[in-house]
Amino acid sequence: MSEKEVLEGLEDVIALESKISRIELVDGTAILEYRGYDIRDLAKKSTFEEVCYLLLYGDLPKKYELQDFKIELAERRELPPQIIGLLTHLPQYTHPMVVLRTSVSYLGSLDKKLHEKSREECLEKSKSLIAKFPTIIAYFHRIRMGKNLIPPTLELSHAANFLYMLHGEEPSSTAERALDMDLILHAEHELNASTFVARVAASTLADMYACVVAATGTLMGPLHGGAANEVMKMLREVATPRRAEEYVKKKLEMGERIMGFGHRVYRNVMDPRAELLRGLAKKLSEEKESIWFKVSEAIAEAVYKYKKLLPNIDFYSASVYAALGIPDDLFVNIFAMGRIPGWLAHIMEQYENNRLIRPRAKYIGEKNKEYIPLTRRE
Repeated sequence: MSEKEVLEGLEDVIALESKISRIELVDGTAILEYRGYDIRDLAKKSTFEEVCYLLLYGDLPKKYELQDFKIELAERRELPPQIIGLLTHLPQYTHPMVVLRTSVSYLGSLDKKLHEKSREECLEKSKSLIAKFPTIIAYFHRIRMGKNLIPPTLELSHAANFLYMLHGEEPSSTAERALDMDLILHAEHELNASTFVARVAASTLADMYACVVAATGTLMGPLHGGAANEVMKMLREVATPRRAEEYVKKKLEMGERIMGFGHRVYRNVMDPRAELLRGLAKKLSEEKESIWFKVSEAIAEAVYKYKKLLPNIDFYSASVYAALGIPDDLFVNIFAMGRIPGWLAHIMEQYENNRLIRPRAKYIGEKNKEYIPLTRRE
């Protein structure tokens, strides 16, 4: 192996070609596109179901195609009794992301076509997984709280149905739109850690469920999907806007990291998803009379003052989820609920033009050591 520069964390390494999403910095502005469509247009004008169709099929649907797709998702929302039994018997203290990845693995065991990878079969599996993620999350939460399960309804949108199953009442139009837009913004983001892991698994020709399990496990890490939960802990610790600057200053003096700021790709520019989520958080805080957006703004101002760092998507996700009444430990599950169509699109793209992903490591350990027989080792 020739000597090559090691880029820690594979930073800026081009690992593969993809037609799914584009991230670029143009004249100081961050560009994020799904299949060529600007995220700002999709977030403001589209729906999560439409974005799922776009990611899975490659382009925006016609009106009748979208209607059929929405029906197909709605009809797949309910869980097999085996999965409900699993959710009932898991310990109540089980982390909701462990519940999700365990349920996905169990769903794979129920699929008689587990190893089939035709495009048609992959699309069938994809629609089922997208539809069932919200039900798994909502059902487990209600089970651990000792509440009756609220079955999914065919009439509500993907976002509204989740909030209905979680809380037991239909959400306001503002709450529905807020979650819908949040899911759109989380749906896809090129080769982030969980997506890359999903593609690595797919490159071995592992089944789709195994690839998604790998992705969910990766997303759970606090430096990836778990960041919003850490942000919420910070918001609760700060509690009021007037304490924000003192809190930030003290954290920085102690050399501690403040979660929800900076991004590997969006260096020195605003994450376009954070920009859109900020508006959502503000609107929700006004409707729900929530303090968390004001606390978030005060923290963001202080971090920029002392560190010149800008918020990322995780920062404003926390106050959005809190305003929607979503428990803190479900935050990363909501991220997964949004990201699942992106994972599935990448898994299918990897299957369609596959080459085993197998990088190398630069060896820096000792060399040419003499083997000493066990009897002579002291």
